[in-house]
This record gives sequence, C-alpha cells and structure tokens, in this order.
Amino acid sequence: MTMKKTIRSLIIVSLLFITVCTAGQEGILTLEDIFTKGVYRSEYFGPARWIDAGAGYTTLERSADGKGRDIVRYDSKTGARSVIVAASDLIPAGTEEPLLIDDYSWSPDNTMLLVFTNTSRVWRYNTRGDYWLFNTLTGKLVQLGAEMAPSSMMFAKFSPDGTKVAYVCSRNIFVEDLLSSETKQLTFDGSDKIINGTFDWVYEEELDCRDGFRWSPDSKHIAYWQLDTDGTDLFYLINNTDSIYPKITAIPYPKVGRPGSAARIGVIPSGGGETVWMKTEGDKRDNYLARMEFAASSDQIVIQQINRLQNNNKVVIADIADGEVSAVFTDSDEAWVNVCDDMIWLENGNWFTFMSERGGWRQLYKVSRDGTMVINLTPGEYDIISLISVNEKSGYLYFTASPDDPTARYLYRVRLDGKGKAERLTPSDMTGHNSYQISPDTRYALHTYSSAAVPNRINIISLPDHKTIRQLVDNESLTKSYSALRIRPKEFFTVDIGEGVSLHCWMIRPFDFDPAKKYPVIFHVYGEPAGSTVQNSFGGGDLWHQFLAQQGYIVMSVDNRGTAMFRGREWRKCIYGQIGIMATHDQAKAAQEIIETYSFVDPERIGIWGWSGGGSMTLNCMFRYPQIYSTGIAIAFVSNQKFYDSIYQERYMGLPDSNADGYRDGSPVTHVAGLKGNLLLIHGSGDDNVHYQNMEYLVNELIRQNKIFSMIEYPNRSHGIYEGPNTTRHLYETMFWYLKKNLPAGGR
Repeated sequence: MTMKKTIRSLIIVSLLFITVCTAGQEGILTLEDIFTKGVYRSEYFGPARWIDAGAGYTTLERSADGKGRDIVRYDSKTGARSVIVAASDLIPAGTEEPLLIDDYSWSPDNTMLLVFTNTSRVWRYNTRGDYWLFNTLTGKLVQLGAEMAPSSMMFAKFSPDGTKVAYVCSRNIFVEDLLSSETKQLTFDGSDKIINGTFDWVYEEELDCRDGFRWSPDSKHIAYWQLDTDGTDLFYLINNTDSIYPKITAIPYPKVGRPGSAARIGVIPSGGGETVWMKTEGDKRDNYLARMEFAASSDQIVIQQINRLQNNNKVVIADIADGEVSAVFTDSDEAWVNVCDDMIWLENGNWFTFMSERGGWRQLYKVSRDGTMVINLTPGEYDIISLISVNEKSGYLYFTASPDDPTARYLYRVRLDGKGKAERLTPSDMTGHNSYQISPDTRYALHTYSSAAVPNRINIISLPDHKTIRQLVDNESLTKSYSALRIRPKEFFTVDIGEGVSLHCWMIRPFDFDPAKKYPVIFHVYGEPAGSTVQNSFGGGDLWHQFLAQQGYIVMSVDNRGTAMFRGREWRKCIYGQIGIMATHDQAKAAQEIIETYSFVDPERIGIWGWSGGGSMTLNCMFRYPQIYSTGIAIAFVSNQKFYDSIYQERYMGLPDSNADGYRDGSPVTHVAGLKGNLLLIHGSGDDNVHYQNMEYLVNELIRQNKIFSMIEYPNRSHGIYEGPNTTRHLYETMFWYLKKNLPAGGR
C-alpha cells in the first residue's frame, strides 16, 4: 500500500466511523457528548482573589441580566455577599456591552481594579491584550495605553504604592502615571531580536517564564529581563491553508547543543533613566537566569542562575546601584537541579526558604541571607510537593505532601524554627488530590478536593482545624451524571518488575467485565520527567478512557521510573542520560508482568498510545518490544531527541557530544527496524513545540526500511491539536476507528 493510499483510506474510513456509538443509550458515553456537546463539563469557581488580608475574597459571577460578569466580594467567615464592581460599571463609553474579563487584579488599597480583556495567544497562553482601569471611588473607567495597538499590552501591574501601572508593549517596558495619565517609555531597544520584560519561546516553555519585570517595594525601580535572540537558530513554521500562498513564521528555537538567547537582568528607575545591568558571571548564552525578585529590599535583587547542564543553581544577590553580585547559596546535583519557586523571605529578609533534593528527598530548607546557615525544615524520607504559605506570626509554614501515597496530595504544616514534626491538616477521609489557596493571614483557604471517582468539590475552610465554612462548588449535577454512567472506577495497584522496583498503575475494566474472558489492553503512557499519569484525581473523569472501556477494552497506565512521582530523588533522577531507554524497559517489564499476572489479559491484543513524550514512548515500545505491543498510536512525538529544545532535553540527557550513545539509543527513529505491529502517527503541522519535522524524519526512515504504517496531519494545529472546528473530536474519532480496526474490542 502506498503512503498516499494509506492516508486516503484512513481519512475516508475515519469519517465513516464518526457516527459510531450514537447518543441516546442510557449510561453510554459517546464522543459527541464528550468532545462536542460537553455534556460532562465541571462547574468552576473564580478566579478568586483574597482581599483585606483574608477577611474576604472576590470572584466573578454572571450578572443578573446575563450581560458580562460582576465582581463580587464575600466575607470569608459569614459569607455575606456584595457586588463591588457590576458588569454595568465596565461598559466603555460609546459601547453597549461590558468588558469581557479574562483576568483582574486589585490595587494595594483595593480601590482600583485592573481588568485584562480582548486577549490573544502568545505561544501557549493568552498573555497579550488590553487593560482597563476602574476606580471604585469615582466610578471612572479608562483604558490604559490607549495609544497602543489593540491587544498588544502584556503583564500590566500596579506599583506597590498604587500610583502607577507598568506594562510591556512591543518588547519594551512602559509606566503610566494613574493621576496624570502620562505614559513614559523606559526601554527603547525592543525589536525582533531584543526582548525586554518578557521571554523567548524556550524560556516560556521550559522555565515557565512569562512576566519578565518586577516593581521594587518602594516603587522607585523596575527590574527586568532582557533576552537577545541574535545567534539563536530560527525554526520556520509553514501555514499552507490560510491563503493561496504559504505564510512562514520564524521562531528563535534553540535545539539540542545549539546556542540560545543571551539573557541579562537590568534595573531602571521607574521614572526613566539608564539601566544598571547585573554582573552575573559566565557566558550569557550558556547560563539561564531562571528566577529574579527583589530580595525583601528595594536595593537588592535575588537571582537564580542555572548553568547550561542544569546541575548547578546558584542563588546570587545583586546590588541595583552598581550591579555587583555575590553568591549566597548553591544547589547542585549529579543529574539536574530544579528551579525553586518556593522562595519566601523571612525575619525581615534575613532568611529565605528554598526547595532542594540535596538530601535525597525534595525538602524545604531555611537559608540565611549570607548563606552561612542552612536548616532543614521538613526532615524525613518523603517529598514536599509545594510550599503554599508562611505565617511568621504563628510560626508555621504550610505545604502539600503525600508521604505514604505518591498518587495523592495533602496539606501539612510545620514549625518555622525547625522543631517538631509535620502535622497533617487534611482530614483522613479525603483520599485523593487536595489543593489550597490560603489567605494571607492563613486563617482561611479555598480548598479543592477530588479523586478518580469524585469530581472537584470546592469549599472555603478555616485553618488549622480544616473545618468547612461554606461549600462553593459541589458539582452535584456532574456527580449524578457521572455516577449514572455504565462504567467501573479506576483501580489503583502496583506491579513488581524485579530488582526491588515497584511501579504504580491504574486500570479501568469494561462495565460488563467477565473475569473468565480475555480482553485487549490499551496502555496510556507518558513516562518522561515532566509528568505523571497515575494520580488519584478526577481530571475531567478520564472520559476518553472510560469510553474505550465501554467499548470492551481494559485501559491501564503505568508510571515508570523517572516520572514526576514524589518518590524521592533516586526515583526521579535514576534515568539521567537515558531518556527513552530505562523508561521503555520499565513499561515493557510492567506490561509483561501484567500479562502473566492477570488471566483476563489477552497477550495477543496489547495496545499503547501517548502524546508528546508519551508519543515518543509509544514509538520506543512499539519498535523495541514488538513481541508485546501489537498496535500503537503516537501523537506529537519526538522521533529524534536532537530535534527537541535545548533546555528540556539537555536537562535530562546532558550535551549530545558527551552522551552520543544516550541520544541515539533513546531516540525512537534508531529502532524503526523492530516495527511489526500496527502504527498510527498523528501530528499538527503548526506544532511550535515538537516540530512536524519529527513526523517527516520518522516517516522517511519508515519508508526507507519498508515499514507499513498510517499517518494523519492536522494542518496548522499546535502541540495540543485543538485549533479549528471539530478538531478534537475528529482526532479521537480517528483514534477510536484505528483501535477498532486493528485491536478488536471485547472479551473472548
């Protein structure tokens, strides 16, 4: 079968199966209900903002006339409700409709509201748009940066004294005086290559950097990142469908081993003037300035500087007057280190908190400002997931962890003086995922609870007793509709793959499961350090996998070594230098053990599918263990690890010159010769993250080795393959068609 015929037959037959499993049968899932009608959507709440130090909070609610949303204040204790900004207050002069609020923030004195609206997407998120200022005392609504192009402003935020707002536009930083409405441009060199106050593609994707400037506490200065992309190779995305000639977009994208942007941090007076550049050491292209904040002072900033190998995170304090820096703390590891997002200044800036795996577990430390003293605040053989809040007055810090079950999340607190043991606050009957948005005074929290079988429930609770004050979201309707489905709950279990290694797994069986029969199994895989698939949270109910189970498949997932499970440093970092190698071995060993353990598993019908890193893992499993996996679907995959970005791939694999064997052996394209089963490849041609190049490179090798496969391209879709009408449903219909065709469902 030629490639053209393969694609044509795939698309035609896919369309024929669009109507499979029509709605109307009680308790039966359909892809139309899931992906088109949104029948099983969850209730939501927020975004919420604590106000008055936690005495109240604000949130968005649909206005009585259905036009726009009101900003409503609730008293944390009593629940007393008051509309403090009505949608009707947010109607610009000369228009009839209120602003669509995408996000909002309050001035320090809570008298002025900053509304983010008319937003547009930059890479993955809507970070560009318009900003409007509403004065609750005067009722006046004005647009900030009115002279700027529509939907062009980014990251607007109040100065700490509430007199100004700073923002980024056209890669330059501006400050607008709220009393005089005068706008002052602070930087002037922003261009296609010079980026001020925001970031390039790879910093945003891999270091989670977007908002690139900070106000000093006294409002007199602004510290900001500047990136110079000159010298970074350009990757070209081609759009063939929006006009009669292709449109080409060039993105500075550093691939493995290639030069990245040169980064530096400067401080400029908020009234305008010269920038003082911080004198960080080393090559600006071979070091990442991953985090920066004012260091509990208006005179100094703190920077986390990570080397290119990402095995050394140096915390430096820089003087804004002359740019001189001094190193105060270094976090290092033989594998890699993580950026610390849990740095909070304590005791008038004399100490700061820092998360590190230096002791073998992810733990919170208290570090003196000069770095001479380091105290472990959470000793013990368990991982801290995240620092939530600190209350110096009461002497406690609050964090999430799950010492006994890495599939769950619970709230704990521990004393700031390093004495005493961690105290669990989440009640014992809330097994699953618990997340918290704690008020500044730590007296209250917005608590979200879910499990694999329980949709999100959001309450406001008191702390530390964790008593429910008021329920905000119960998801009763979703709970009823979900409970009425003819489905079985996820079953969590572990599998021993030998040599003392036990892996966490889950399984969904068909509703009419008969243990005397043998069923096909579809493994859902991710397997890379960036995520974990085996978690006891609702996650939308995992309806796609429940749908497959209703069709007669058993669906399973396994978290191999190296995934982002909180099982200690060794668990996560033992895969250093061998991405796609050890994990593939673990997945195959687990699959084989499951086949031998469960008599109802049909060894002749084993499938696997995954997205992104999971797509790469699917390919590695299909190519290297064809005796186990007969059918695979790989979506948006990396076929050659040298094609992915420098920060991610080098973090886990080192540099290609020093780990040539690892890069070769971990890349699926190396093992194409082993393909024996049915393989479907899916990719978006507009993927700015994992480029369509990966698809074409693999296809060429499959053709060269005369391997038969199927493929589908989604034109101009990004890594999530969701843009355009009906895209998501079509993708899952295609997957379902392919599975039904090549991996027959049902017990035998």
